[in-house]
Amino acid sequence: MIKDRIQELMQQVQDMQAQSTEQMEALRIKYLSKKGEITELFNQFREVPKEEKKELGMQLNALRTMAESKLQEMKEVFEAQKAAEDKPDLTRTPEPIPLGTRHPLSLTKEEIIDIFSRLGFTVAEGPEVEDDKHVFGMLNFAPEHPARDMQDTFFVEKEDGVQKPTDVLLRTHTSSVQTRVMTSQKPPIRVLCPGRVYRNEAISARAHCFFHQIEGLYIDKNVSFADLKQALMYFAKEMFGPDTKIRLRPSYFPFTEPSAEMDISCNICGGKGCGFCKQTGWVEILGCGMVDPNVLESCGIDSKEYTGYAFGMGGERITNLKYRVKDLRLFSENDVRFLRQFEAC
Repeated sequence: MIKDRIQELMQQVQDMQAQSTEQMEALRIKYLSKKGEITELFNQFREVPKEEKKELGMQLNALRTMAESKLQEMKEVFEAQKAAEDKPDLTRTPEPIPLGTRHPLSLTKEEIIDIFSRLGFTVAEGPEVEDDKHVFGMLNFAPEHPARDMQDTFFVEKEDGVQKPTDVLLRTHTSSVQTRVMTSQKPPIRVLCPGRVYRNEAISARAHCFFHQIEGLYIDKNVSFADLKQALMYFAKEMFGPDTKIRLRPSYFPFTEPSAEMDISCNICGGKGCGFCKQTGWVEILGCGMVDPNVLESCGIDSKEYTGYAFGMGGERITNLKYRVKDLRLFSENDVRFLRQFEAC
């Protein structure tokens, strides 16, 4: 009879479960306390015939070990759960410090990237400290081009501190990323190049010595100006609203031919004319054009087989239009009062 009871209790112990520490304690009392069922079996064990003691003793010890092990496992699980509940969440912001916000330039950059990613563009990045070859030479800039002058470009001095002619400079546009992509990848190429650029300009409400650009490049067979116009029209409508209109005006850039500047209908007055658009109804937002064959050839791409377009816009310019920020200096002054205005964005 005691043998059958041992087997019955083994099955109960094997199946026992607890949903809380209270239930676990109740199970411990039921089986292992001084008046528990397993303890009671040990009391009955004294009356077992001598020839059966060895076998039944081993079974009883195995039963008690199983019950203790099962209860210990439950205890460890509940302790781990309690520790997890008591552990502080290091990702939470301590009170009463409020949560921060994303910078308006970051908001604009991410939105632009998202729009062009729908057209198949991927993001490419490059160094801010560049060489003359990638910033100017491979982009069809003539040796005497004004952009190479010290008044426009920050050149890096030699280690001895003496100002000498040098090929190391802070990039003046993210087109340098495009030249690196063109020399390292084979067409088709479809990349967006966001980043910070530097120019030797006086700091004012309308200009800064560093700012942000987002440039795009698409190279493949049979790429036309119509493809460029369609992509830019899609961008303008997605960024500024479905009623936005665009116009392209002839312009000149060393690295594109033909070149154009793109205006959008003023998103403040709807194209009717106001102080912001200087009563014209149009606001310039970017430059663009077909990649000059000389640029393709200098980057090792056959200009007879491939064509492409490129465009570039200022991050601050687009942010100004979208959020009506008139002073460029606000973007880099880290004034909390200014940044808090973008909490809902």
